[in-house]
Amino acid sequence: MKTVTRTGLLLAAVVAGGALLSACADERQLSDDMHASDFGRAVREDMAAQIADPDAAYKGPPPASSGERAALAQTRYKTDKVIPPVSVTTLQINGSGSGGGGGGSSGP
Repeated sequence: MKTVTRTGLLLAAVVAGGALLSACADERQLSDDMHASDFGRAVREDMAAQIADPDAAYKGPPPASSGERAALAQTRYKTDKVIPPVSVTTLQINGSGSGGGGGGSSGP
């Protein structure tokens, strides 16, 4: 005769709990939600945001470019002599703006 392990009991409890919870779903509400006019809107908007417009028209002239600089960059890439970017920390950035936050008080 087989002995029931604690893991087996836990698994059975999880399966039974899932079966009981599935009975709580309101099928009418789910059906109404699926037939709503905005059902799947977020997915459609995400897909549209990721698809490039094949007939894209931009205002103004195209940005300036330099074939000579591009050729130099490609040569550096091919010869593994790429110029690494400069590392900047937040304390090294000098920009205009407010003077920074103040600290909290240490007591009343």
